[in-house]
Amino acid sequence: MQLAANQLGNHLQRGLKSLYTLHGDEPLLQQEALDLIRATARAQGYSERSSHTVAGAHFDWSEVLAAGGSLSLFADKQIIEIRIPSGKPGKDGSVALQQLAHSAQGNDATLTVVLLPRLDKMTKSSAWFAALEGGGVTLQVEPIERQALPQWIAQRLGAQGQRVEAGEAGQRTLQFFADRVEGNLLAAHQEIQKLGLLFPVDGAAGGVLSLEQVESAVLNVARFDVFKLSEAVLAGQALRVQRMLDGLQAEGEAEVLVHYTLSEDIRALKRVKDAMGQGRPLPMALREQRIWGTKERLFERVLPRLSDARLSELLQSAHVVDGIVKGLKQPDWPTSGWQALHRLALQLCLACLARPAGSPRVVG
Repeated sequence: MQLAANQLGNHLQRGLKSLYTLHGDEPLLQQEALDLIRATARAQGYSERSSHTVAGAHFDWSEVLAAGGSLSLFADKQIIEIRIPSGKPGKDGSVALQQLAHSAQGNDATLTVVLLPRLDKMTKSSAWFAALEGGGVTLQVEPIERQALPQWIAQRLGAQGQRVEAGEAGQRTLQFFADRVEGNLLAAHQEIQKLGLLFPVDGAAGGVLSLEQVESAVLNVARFDVFKLSEAVLAGQALRVQRMLDGLQAEGEAEVLVHYTLSEDIRALKRVKDAMGQGRPLPMALREQRIWGTKERLFERVLPRLSDARLSELLQSAHVVDGIVKGLKQPDWPTSGWQALHRLALQLCLACLARPAGSPRVVG
């Protein structure tokens, strides 16, 4: 049984299952879901808890299986938590997890919670994950996307009795906050809690936060990764792209990895465009290039805006920047690898914002 994260509270009110699987790369949201399950279980008499972390291929699964079949003298109900940080339980683990999923059905004395990172499509198709999904409840913890982050911040502030100013001023405050914490949800949670301590609801402002208060209190704790950079470039978000590149440079990210991400997007766009030129429908061309999810939607929007000539120019720029980040100098290009990456990213960003071919020109 699959469940969305925002459905967990209502689900637990209707009754606690004996097996839960939480998977995703957002530590804060996964921990909050786990805390909610624990609290519900404790209220129902699950007074003992054991935790097992699967580290390496030689992990002894017999200890986990034995724990599931025994109770202490001091508790008649227990919680068993199994953490698999790699997302790969191995051959023995696969067998053990299938056995646990089978034994969990109808077992009211033991609550089993399996904690996993974000899983790829192949792992979700494995026998052990299918057994967990079929024998209990699976919860995929999705990250908070950038466009949803201001609303998420507003909801969290509201939960502690605070809110931003009404209208445009409040929206600017939320956007500033989101820029400061993007990609670092745990730190965002901590910054929200800090605002609750600095500006208590019973103060003169009555819980209303001004931009000046937020600017003075919220640290710049944003964390960026190259995959989100890719999405921002394809979405044509030039200012955000520049901020992300500055952040990646400050965090010590490798120039070669950033270049690979940008150039691979350009190559993928060119391959899909060529396939369409050979008569393949866009959905088929995207599947052949293994483009799906958020990036699939971005490709669908961007491809009509990119001519073959423009894609060839972008490929040439990517080739030039490849040399620069490896120490070569190129005429009319910056000698700094990061400056060259800024230029390449901005070129692709602007190309993704171009008018689709054949669209009417608006004359002001």
